[in-house]
Order: sequence, then C-alpha cells, then structure tokens
Amino acid sequence: MSFSKAQDLLRLAQMAASRRGGVSLEDICVEFGVSHRTAQRMTEALDAAFANVTTTDAEDRRRYWRLDAPPPERLQPRQETTIEALEIAARAARDQARLRHARALEDLRDGLLARLTPRDATRSEADAEAVLAGLGQVMRPGPTVALRPDVTDAVMEALRGPFRLRVVYGSGDAAPRVIEPHGLMLGHRSYLVARQPSRSETILNFRMDRIHAAAVLDESFAFASGFTLENYAAKAFGVYQDPAQYGEVIWRFAPAAAGRAAEFRFHPTQVLEPQDDGSLIVRFNAAGWLEMAWHLYQWGDKVEVIAPDRLRALVEGYRRSDFDALP
Repeated sequence: MSFSKAQDLLRLAQMAASRRGGVSLEDICVEFGVSHRTAQRMTEALDAAFANVTTTDAEDRRRYWRLDAPPPERLQPRQETTIEALEIAARAARDQARLRHARALEDLRDGLLARLTPRDATRSEADAEAVLAGLGQVMRPGPTVALRPDVTDAVMEALRGPFRLRVVYGSGDAAPRVIEPHGLMLGHRSYLVARQPSRSETILNFRMDRIHAAAVLDESFAFASGFTLENYAAKAFGVYQDPAQYGEVIWRFAPAAAGRAAEFRFHPTQVLEPQDDGSLIVRFNAAGWLEMAWHLYQWGDKVEVIAPDRLRALVEGYRRSDFDALP
C-alpha cells in the first residue's frame, strides 16, 4: 500500500469513527473524489485493517460502515499478528525459564484481547493458534539444559540494576560467592557472563544450570570498561568461551557440500572463499573447539579442518561417509 493510500485509509477510518451513522459508498465517492468501485475497495481495506468495523443497511437502502467503539479507542488495527508474536515470545521465554518476561508478555497479550469484541477476540485467538500450531513443526530441535526459574528471575533483576548477585555455584553445598553479572547468553547450554571481584577482573562464564541459588544484593557496580555482550559473544563459535582457543578457524567444504555450506552463517565474522575446484573455504575467528566439533560431525567427510591444528586433531577419525543428508 502506498503512503497516500494509507493516509486515505486512516482518514476514512476517522470518518467512520466520528459519524454516528457511519459512512456510505456515496459519502466516500464525494469525500475522496473516487469512483464507486474504488469506494468499494476502500471499504474492503477498512474492514481488513480494523477489527471493530460494523456495517448496517439503512432505510434509504444504503450500506454504512462504522468503527463501533468509544473514543479514544476507535481505531483498532487487527491484532492477529501482534497476538501471534506475543504468544511466540512468551512461549520462548517460558522455555528458557524467563518467567518474569513470559508473564509480562502474556499480560500484554491478554490486554489486547480484552480490548476487542468477543467475536474478534475469538477470531484473533483462533488465527494465532493456527499459526502457532504450524510453527511447532519448525522450531529448533534438540535437547536443552533445564534452568531454574527462580535463578533466571534473579539474574534478570540483577542485570536491570545492575546489582551484584550472591550465588551458590557448582555443587549445592558450595560456599556462596558474589559476582557482577554482565549478560546472559542463551543456548543449548546457557551461561551467565560475570565478573567475580574476589577472584580477578576477568570476565568469566557461569553455567546457568549449575547455579543452585541466586539472591540479588543491594549493591550496584560498574560494568567492565568497553564491555559489550555482542562483542564478547562473537569470540565464541557457540556459547563457550576460552581465550586460549581463540584464533583463526579455516574449514574447507567439498564441492558436493559447498552450495549448502554457503547458505550457513557459521559465525558473524566469517569470510567465504569459493575455490576453482568447486569447494568452499570458510574463515572466521572464534574459540570453542568442542562446539565446533559437534557441528562439524554433521557434515561427515564433506568438510576438512585446515586450522587450527588441535581442532583438526579433535575431529580426525570421526569424519563419516555414510550420512544420507547434509545439515
């Protein structure tokens, strides 16, 4: 839809909301200087764009369109897509044990539904459920480590401050330690990125599933100078960080797998180099050789590790030729 047509649609919506009896096709023709057929298309767009449009047939045998709601909520765009997005986000938050975020998203969704008429609310929920049922077939497969909702909520509260955290980490009877959270990286294993002042100024990773208890302290702190979670995360292939492993990674994909590999985003810093023989070389800088090995196994013998040497040694002997499909 062009900008001018969008303006006309909003203007028509204002007319339909402000006139007690609504607007007819004849009113639209006069107001906008359009043909009868164009006026019909405009009412179709009005009905498609707003959830609270009603129609009545008057004694003069004309049909009238009206936005049937009290001000200031007359303009109510259809909410199906918004409800879908909120429901998807809420379910993802619950899967990651972020119950605080899940509840907030669900409250927002319920508030939108409450503003609709019962008919439109039912239709919006049904449409959203249909989409969500389909999305369930394409969600990322694979096991993930379960997180404690109370720990996740404490981490979120601490990040909001930022406030220090007192955590019990490793084993349930371990001595509490005080850490300064800098971010949370979610994945098949989720890590809390934090500094432990009593130990050093180094940024460390704490596995979320190994935090047995967490309490927010009334103590603020300053983030490490120049730290950003985005740059920190980019140093790893997955979520695991190891400065000793950080460096250039070079993989060569066989011609049979080059096209498929070119579709992957292995790492934000990757560089793709097509070769004359049809193979593909991928270069990037990252750490986390074990996570790389887990991924490379899926490619069977269609990928070769050129660098680093220790990653090449880690996958040596595990490159199979009998996989029926590429990742």
